[in-house]
Amino acid sequence: MNAPLPEAAGIRPQILVIMGVSGCGKTTVAEGLHNILGWPYQEGDLLHPRANVEKMAAGIPLTDEDRWPWLAQCRAWIEARIRDGGGGILTCSALKRAYRDVLRQGDTDRGTDRDADPVVFVYLKVPESILKARLARRTGHYMPPSLLPSQLATLEEPTADEHALVIESENAPAEVIAKTIGQLKYRIKR
Repeated sequence: MNAPLPEAAGIRPQILVIMGVSGCGKTTVAEGLHNILGWPYQEGDLLHPRANVEKMAAGIPLTDEDRWPWLAQCRAWIEARIRDGGGGILTCSALKRAYRDVLRQGDTDRGTDRDADPVVFVYLKVPESILKARLARRTGHYMPPSLLPSQLATLEEPTADEHALVIESENAPAEVIAKTIGQLKYRIKR
């Protein structure tokens, strides 16, 4: 595990779920945050059952039924990090509120205190034109660009009561990571 760097001082350990549609930069941002914060990192795509990967590789959108076992695996990873108490970073599209509810299961009994929630969603919001351009350049990923429209149609952006960090992420990865760190620090001060 990486040691936290001085500029990350003051950010208490929590679980960050880096979310958004394919091509928004989840992996790049998560890896950058991992390098700065030193918290364990899990690429959510690696938790998909093989059948889901094969379906997406064939250009077939996943259904809710396909996603539930994957979300259960993501939640199990989150629970292990909560037990460890050292924070964690997970990439997961988390496109619907119902999916996010599964990921934060058991964490909603803290009422409206957003600082008590160990799971924080970081929604990477990117204009569709930029997403298309990024996906057209991407190589080596099983998710074809043809599935972007189905992801955008499925996406339910986090609402204010979810206390997600919304990061406009069409800029360079370093800027997006810095903005995320800044919002995490600001969130703690409020």
